[in-house]
Amino acid sequence: MKIFDKFIIGTIIVGSLLGFTACGNKTAEPTDGKKTVKIAYLPITHAVPLYVEHEDPIINKEELKNVNIELVKYGSWPELMDALNTGKVDGASVLVQFAMKAKAQGIGLKAVALGHRDGTNITVAKDINNVSDLKGKTIAIPQRFSTMNILLYQMLEDEGMSYSDAKTIELAPAEMPAALSEGRISAYIVAEPFGATSVINGKGKTLIKSEDIWKNSICCAFVLREEFINNNKEAAEEVVNGYVKAGEKAEAKDENIQKIASKYMSVKKEVLDLSLKSTVYTDLKINEKDYEKLTSYLKTMKLLENPPKYSDFVDNSLINKAE
Repeated sequence: MKIFDKFIIGTIIVGSLLGFTACGNKTAEPTDGKKTVKIAYLPITHAVPLYVEHEDPIINKEELKNVNIELVKYGSWPELMDALNTGKVDGASVLVQFAMKAKAQGIGLKAVALGHRDGTNITVAKDINNVSDLKGKTIAIPQRFSTMNILLYQMLEDEGMSYSDAKTIELAPAEMPAALSEGRISAYIVAEPFGATSVINGKGKTLIKSEDIWKNSICCAFVLREEFINNNKEAAEEVVNGYVKAGEKAEAKDENIQKIASKYMSVKKEVLDLSLKSTVYTDLKINEKDYEKLTSYLKTMKLLENPPKYSDFVDNSLINKAE
C-alpha cells in the first residue's frame, strides 16, 4: 500500500476516534426541543427562587415554554465565578460584588435581578446584648469582599465604633455555627440558613437584622452572561420571567416551598422555617439608588476601586417585561 493511501486511512481512523470521543463528551441535547439554560448556585436560602423556578410544574408549563433550567451546584464562590466567567454556565445566583469585580475586569455579565431582599442577620453569642459588647471581640464574615462585611462596617459606624474596634476574620459559612458554639468567635454575619442554625440549636441569637442596618441592601444577584442574553433574547426573557414568578411563589414560604428548598439544603425543618421567615423574595428589581450606595461603600472600604456603572452592569429590561 502506498504511503499516501496509508496516511489517508490513518487520518480517517483518527478522525473517527476523535468524533466518537467528542460525542461521548457532549451534553445530551434535550428531546423536547427546549433550550437548556445552565444556572450556577450555592445551596443557601438566598437562592430559593432558582429552586422554585426549577421545580415548580406550573412555572415550567406556563412561563418556561421554550426553556429547560439546569441548576449546577458549586461549593464556593470562586469556583462558581470561574464557571460563570468562562461560560461553563449561562448565569448564576451570586454575591453581587464578585460579579461586579468580574465586570470591572472585562467579563461580559449583566445583573438582571436581585437574589432576595433582607435575610442577612448578625448572629451573636448569648452573652452579647448590644453592639458595643462586640468591642475587642472576634466576628466572622464569609468574605471581606461581601455585603456581609459592609453591613458589619455600617453597624459599627452607626454605634459610634470603628471597624477596627472588633477583630474580623474570614470563615467558611458552614463552620460559623460551630465556631460560635465553641467560643472561637463572638458573632458572625452570613447568608442563611447558617444564622438560623445557631438560633435553633440554642447557641446563639439574632442581635440585629440587615434591614435595620441598611434597608434594601444588595447582597446576592441573579446574573446572566451578556453573550447568552444577546444570542438568546427570548430564552433570557423566559428565564427572568419564570424567576420573578418563582420569587412570588417562594414568598408564601408554605409547605410546598419548604419541600422544594429542602431538596437543595440539608438542614432541619426548624432552621429552614426561620431562615425563610427572615428572607424576602419579591420586588427583585435592582434600583439605582441602592446600587450607588453599594458602590460608595466599596470605594470607602477600598474593596473595589472602580465599580462598574449602574448603566453598564444592571439590565432591567428583562425584569421590566416580567412585571
